Amino acid sequence: MMNFLVKTIANAGALAVAVWLLADITLTGDSTGKEIGTLILVALIFGLVNFLVKPVVKLLSLPLLILTLGLFTLVVNALMLLLTSWLADKLDLSFHVEGFWTAVLGGLIISVVSWALNVVLPDKD
Repeated sequence: MMNFLVKTIANAGALAVAVWLLADITLTGDSTGKEIGTLILVALIFGLVNFLVKPVVKLLSLPLLILTLGLFTLVVNALMLLLTSWLADKLDLSFHVEGFWTAVLGGLIISVVSWALNVVLPDKD
């Protein structure tokens, strides 16, 4: 349970950095508390998408991953971020990613920041 909480916090932090750095990834709210709550909910959705959908997409795109020596992973990460944005919109959360190339850059930022936070944060069950 602790591991799940740490990964969710790391995802929320990574999403916050992407929102801060990229103007086309937006998170709006009436107050800071509401924005943090939205960010945590979006991080949960992002974690769920990465847990359920990403392995299937990576398996189906395995030839492209091999052909591009893994660079197609950036496209897969962008698609997962766009799917998270779409789901957040359907759940009436104020998180939106505008455009594919923004999603590619956002996915790259989220991957790097999430990796760094997972290195720093404790990993205990």
